[in-house]
Amino acid sequence: MAADGAAPGASNVCFTMHGIAVSGGVAIGHAHLFLGMTSEVDHYEVASHDVSREQRRYDRAVKEVRDELKELAESVRHSAASELAPFVNVHLMLLEDDAFSEAPREIIREQRCNAEWALRTQLDELTAQFDDIQDEYLREREADVRQVAERILTALAGSKRLLAMRPSRQDADMILVARDLSPADVILFREHPFAAFVTDMGGATSHTAIIARSLAIPAVVALHHSRTLIREDELVIVDGTQGVLIVNPDRAVLAEYRLRQNQARLEKEKLKRLKSAPASTLDGTVVQLYANIELPSDLDAVRASGAAGIGLFRSEFLFMNRRDLPDEDEQYEAYREVVEGMKGRPVTIRTLDIGADKAVDGQEYATENPALGLRAIRYCLAEPQIFNTQLRAILRASRHGKAQILIPMLSSYAELHQAVAAVDRAKEELRAEGVKFDALVPVGGMIEIPAAAIALPMFIRKLDFLSIGTNDLIQYTLAIDRADDTVAHLYDPLHPAVLSLIASVIRTANLHGKPVAVCGEMAGDVDLSRLLLGLGLRHFSMHPASILAVKQRVLGSSLPDIAPMVAKVMKADEPEKLVSLIERLNA
Repeated sequence: MAADGAAPGASNVCFTMHGIAVSGGVAIGHAHLFLGMTSEVDHYEVASHDVSREQRRYDRAVKEVRDELKELAESVRHSAASELAPFVNVHLMLLEDDAFSEAPREIIREQRCNAEWALRTQLDELTAQFDDIQDEYLREREADVRQVAERILTALAGSKRLLAMRPSRQDADMILVARDLSPADVILFREHPFAAFVTDMGGATSHTAIIARSLAIPAVVALHHSRTLIREDELVIVDGTQGVLIVNPDRAVLAEYRLRQNQARLEKEKLKRLKSAPASTLDGTVVQLYANIELPSDLDAVRASGAAGIGLFRSEFLFMNRRDLPDEDEQYEAYREVVEGMKGRPVTIRTLDIGADKAVDGQEYATENPALGLRAIRYCLAEPQIFNTQLRAILRASRHGKAQILIPMLSSYAELHQAVAAVDRAKEELRAEGVKFDALVPVGGMIEIPAAAIALPMFIRKLDFLSIGTNDLIQYTLAIDRADDTVAHLYDPLHPAVLSLIASVIRTANLHGKPVAVCGEMAGDVDLSRLLLGLGLRHFSMHPASILAVKQRVLGSSLPDIAPMVAKVMKADEPEKLVSLIERLNA
């Protein structure tokens, strides 16, 4: 935290806080502090003849929260916020667990204490168990436990949670400042005009981050002390791109960020004009720009972007944050909705990319390194029934449009052979049952492990198309856990080894006449668009919000002009020189 000067027209000090940027953009407004659960609760003794009454009081609070969560889950199930329903269901499941339904009642009986204290005691015991968890995704589930306890405490206090959220002023530029947020909270927020989220807790995979991105509003998390340092109604700036929060900005800073905001707004409006324009370079080379999605509810954003298709449907989001597995019909309906919604444009559905760090249906595989464990195609081959159910659902949906199957994390020919055989078995079953599907549905593979990139020819023979997953390819090539803050600065898409592998995959695929796309974060990075074009890439897949900006860069690029500079980039080995060449490439 750094002091920057005095705020305009007040004695408040201007200061800056830095956190994790999880949803881009700039928001300027007044802070509204969300009063979450305090660290202190009342503690008093209950007379022995009142223990049962105190237990019933606790039960009523749990029932009130259960009813509220069920109402919220149902209200968003078929709405634009349907992606939030599974998160609310997680809280419902926690509420039904003995840890919340029974343990506090026992503490009330044993200690003859009030319900609030019993719940606080149980919460302390539960959260202590998270201290030894190393995996980031699982560690963030501590927030779910705290949020459920907070809702019960609010019910015990006899107040509606929404009252704690409602700001005193009603303008459309309120910045929500909280220790943490639950998905259910955000569903309620949709009734109020919050412009951004700021939280002390959270990470790149936290609910707050996922929700903020789905709502397309700026968000910064992991600020640690914002709830204690910021006062109600103070003027704040949220820079969701840089992960910066500025409190009580002086006139110069405020003017600068308002200018940035206006420029971003104007640029966004200008980009919309490119929606229907064909994506091609100045020399007439056609480029396909596809969208990455998580759920069918993302279709509106895809249409607004003018995407040529969906290059990556991350199907695991249908499986996450639930105890039961989605059955074949549920998956079929989700895939059908997307395939039909794209009206003949291609939809590439990645098979389940889940495993050690994100278990389904209570299945957990202990491992020291989840990223190197039983995940993606390894998991699917180890769980053939789950894999078969998904393949059948995708194949059934293929008759409604242009569906493609994408196999993640291939590393050996044996995995590829088994995966293709599984697709063939699913086809045979559907034929025997008289179920219609596209018999020629393309099957592709993700190249995200160095071994697959190096030994690509043996994969190409059995695959119809390729997709380079740059996020994991960089992680595995450089031996860097991109979720680990202590080494995140070493994560480098411009590392010569990474560029060499990407260039080799694109070159080999082109020589064999197989379509190849990049579907990682590199595809949506405008500063890398010309580099990838120069390497021969013609298919990009990215978040819908990035498509128009990348299209603009493509439209302003000439392949003959950029080829010499790209050749220099591939020969460079010094980081400073690489950065300088990329800047010249984008000039």
